[in-house]
Amino acid sequence: MTGSRVQRPSRPRPARAAGATALCGLLAAGLLAPAAASAAPSAAAGDPSAIQAGLERLIADEGLPAALATVRDAGGAEHDLTAGVGDLATGATVPVDGQVRVGSNTKTFLATVVLQLAGEGLVQLDDPVERHLPGLLRGEGVDGNAITVRQLLQHTSGLPEFTDLLEAGLTADELDRFYEPHQLLTLALSRPATFPPGTSWSYSNTNYVVAGLLVQQVTGRPVEEVVTRRVIEPLHLADTYWPAEGELSLRDDHPHGYFAAAHGDPWVDVTDLDSSLAWAAGALVSTPGDLLTFTTALLGGELLAPGQLAEMQTTVPVPGAPAGAGYGLGLLTRPLSCGVAAWGHGGDIPGYTTRGAVTTDGRGVMLAVTGTPTALEQYDAIESVVDAALCD
Repeated sequence: MTGSRVQRPSRPRPARAAGATALCGLLAAGLLAPAAASAAPSAAAGDPSAIQAGLERLIADEGLPAALATVRDAGGAEHDLTAGVGDLATGATVPVDGQVRVGSNTKTFLATVVLQLAGEGLVQLDDPVERHLPGLLRGEGVDGNAITVRQLLQHTSGLPEFTDLLEAGLTADELDRFYEPHQLLTLALSRPATFPPGTSWSYSNTNYVVAGLLVQQVTGRPVEEVVTRRVIEPLHLADTYWPAEGELSLRDDHPHGYFAAAHGDPWVDVTDLDSSLAWAAGALVSTPGDLLTFTTALLGGELLAPGQLAEMQTTVPVPGAPAGAGYGLGLLTRPLSCGVAAWGHGGDIPGYTTRGAVTTDGRGVMLAVTGTPTALEQYDAIESVVDAALCD
């Protein structure tokens, strides 16, 4: 087990085998764990040595191959931390602030773009999807006339989930298979609606496939180009990108991603995959540092006008989550163990899990692990490190 710690100034503004059911179920995740972490740190929030110890425990106690994080303390100093092994085959170290697949954190980027378009009058949050994508949403209990743009971003549309149905054509041996967005939507609409629009909440990646199609329709440009031009480039996120069509490998320094069919099974390298299986719901590649820069800039008003940011932070309750937790428009808030509210998202995609949050006073942490967790206790342990990084 290896680890490293680097302090830096604040930024300016191959063989695969696994069960398909477990694999695809991970794609539906992406929320911070519903239970607030209970482990309280023994040092000041943001203390790098305490957080380094937390990362080491994820390796030693939870059996995860690698962890990497960027943390910013109350004074604005940022630290990059790593633990574990970046490549189980070679024993290579974990690259500092290395690239990882960030899964459902993509939703926050996409929701930001939709809110920018709303601020420019190109779309209204309470527009029916039918107005922009006529005839797209039709199915049992599904009607684009009854589903609004807001409900897509908020997961209150009732659209059924597609990811667990990928098992019909996707195993861990077929992660390089390419999917068109409309194929994902067809999978979803083979099921009835989960509930009538606006009557409940249920996390569904299908919402963001539709949102990606909506962005393309409104702008007349590919969604990946729009997200890059409107979010990634203005913030100079040099290590964040939407993989090109057919691009299976990560571009720059990265830890390998691993998957196991069941808890205790051997890790299988799934670093290379086709992110079209998640598309606008989870395609992005980034680093902990870039995710922290993005989330901080977003909450600081650098990407959205006050009215649009307020819409984004207007939340609905998440069933089963603790009091104070809620989901806004591509953004989640949760109470920390110290009573402070934090904002972020999180993401899961085969090989990588990311969690993190930013507080209103500027503290923040973004944490990625390799080796997709196979037990709830591992997710709880990851959340405990995030909590410890932000609480006194």
